[in-house]
Amino acid sequence: MNPIVRWFHQLGSPPAFDRFAARWVPWAYGLALLTLAVGAWGALFHVPADYQQGDSFRILYIHVPSAWMSLAVFALMAVYAAIALVWRIKLCEILAMACAPIGAAFTVITLATGSIWGRPMWGTWWDWDPRLTSELVLLFLYLGVIGLYHAIEDRRQAARAAGLLAIVGVVLLPVIRYSVVWWNSLHQGPTIRLFGESSMDASMLPPLLWMVVGTKFWFVASLLQRARAENLYREAGKDWVRRLAGVPR
Repeated sequence: MNPIVRWFHQLGSPPAFDRFAARWVPWAYGLALLTLAVGAWGALFHVPADYQQGDSFRILYIHVPSAWMSLAVFALMAVYAAIALVWRIKLCEILAMACAPIGAAFTVITLATGSIWGRPMWGTWWDWDPRLTSELVLLFLYLGVIGLYHAIEDRRQAARAAGLLAIVGVVLLPVIRYSVVWWNSLHQGPTIRLFGESSMDASMLPPLLWMVVGTKFWFVASLLQRARAENLYREAGKDWVRRLAGVPR
């Protein structure tokens, strides 16, 4: 068996995943704090004010990475859910459901920072714009996945039902992504490309890249931490968990 495939197979074991998560969560959080601090410092003190928006544009360094993560986390949740439904892998069920609260938090940050940014730019806190409305629907989908998962007592059945909702909800992601292209939108069109020509000044991009990387590390740390907690909860009666907790057999 290929060593990488064997490693992934072994990682599916609850004790192996617990050891993996316990080892890498502190590292992921540490890297997240470091990269976010570098990005925030650059965004606040190194980047010049925008010639039209002034200093208010700096909120994009929180808004844009959070918006990208809100979509990416939902897509990953659906992938985990699909794997769990097809191959009945319990760890993928756990990872899929652990994604939901994190993705919902990123979506809330996206909507909140968008409203704060939009107030001086558009003259209103909220508008039923295609991009804003579809992002709000994404939040409702996240909340639906979370609610459905906790509404069913059997954890595995709950994860499958909520995972199916996540898979169906993926159809919303391209709508959010291309809403500013398909419809007349108050929201500005795509201006930032990390790997291609961007209409944003080059001096403004490095802090954004740091913030994007930082949110990725934060997501990984949060996902592993939440999944580890759920894994321990499901395996609470097993000997390896009792040994880990120092409980005599």
